Amino acid sequence: MPARFTSVYPLLGLLLCLVFFGAGAEEFDEDFDADFDTLSFDDAPLQEAVRHPSWFRLSFLDLRDDLNEAIRFDKRGLIVVFGQDYCPYCQKLMEVNFTKRDIVRYTRKHFDVVAINIHGDKTVTDFSGLELTEKEFAELEGTNFTPTLIFYNRSGEEVLRLRGYYPPYKFHAALEYVADGHYRNEAFRDYLERADPTFAFEQGELNEEPFFSSPPHALDRSKLPAQRPLAVFFEQGNCHACDVLHSGPLKNPEILKRLEGFETVQLDLWGKTPVITPGGERMSEREWGERLGLFYTPTIIFYDEQGKEILRVDSVIRFFRLKRVLDYISSGVYRKGITIQRWRRIEAGNDSL
Repeated sequence: MPARFTSVYPLLGLLLCLVFFGAGAEEFDEDFDADFDTLSFDDAPLQEAVRHPSWFRLSFLDLRDDLNEAIRFDKRGLIVVFGQDYCPYCQKLMEVNFTKRDIVRYTRKHFDVVAINIHGDKTVTDFSGLELTEKEFAELEGTNFTPTLIFYNRSGEEVLRLRGYYPPYKFHAALEYVADGHYRNEAFRDYLERADPTFAFEQGELNEEPFFSSPPHALDRSKLPAQRPLAVFFEQGNCHACDVLHSGPLKNPEILKRLEGFETVQLDLWGKTPVITPGGERMSEREWGERLGLFYTPTIIFYDEQGKEILRVDSVIRFFRLKRVLDYISSGVYRKGITIQRWRRIEAGNDSL
């Protein structure tokens, strides 16, 4: 089928999804444009600090009080946004997603939003009453990337976590997934697959790279440790974000040089090809992606030499962030239990081993 026709299907699927979510034609146009525009940007640290919307909750960072206040106004829960001052991904969240009328209206109606600075020293009181600094709380919650958004329901239970930046269309879906209580019955991946025909759209070839290992993929490291860390790229056909990754960061000589220190594998998120996972289990690509709860492509999951997951990047990623992740894993400090955020502070001279 000619490419000019196949390219219509993702567009049609996105329109159907937005009708499912109750969005109008004007919002569809805005979301579609924003999704594509926000995938390509310079992700080097900003020169000026990110500014939060004025409607974010002015909080004393006692999450119990913040949640009680949200409940008092009949909201569905609380969103805690973990960010940092000069983060370009945080800037995209604030200046793209949180300037769209439909997202702002929906978020303010159903949630209160509290901001946490992952390098901050203000005292945070969590839902158990434990007091920590913002920095300690962020590390306790494993916020490897900013922005990280944790959605809490009215009982103070975490019901969804978004690690990194997501374009407006998928972000709006996350809001509705929590606000409408779908988390009680299904995983976010299943919700998206049910709502969006393009989410599991298999037509189209994956972007191949010479550094990807050829199948069959016997990735078991549980019995015999490997010599190098493993990077598993979960992708799908007709994936614009995958195209952006392959045409940008994965063509950069600095990235390619760093990837030489990794075993790299590409899998189809919806594929049926058998795989032996790093833990030694046999299943299809799709079954493994479902087991991992993946809902975004491309997702890159990194495993250590024994087959244990180090971290995953399952949101928009550009050159600077990918370079930093590869450097962190290549350094081997994860073996000492040092998170990527703490490693960054060590590299900047603001922490010690």
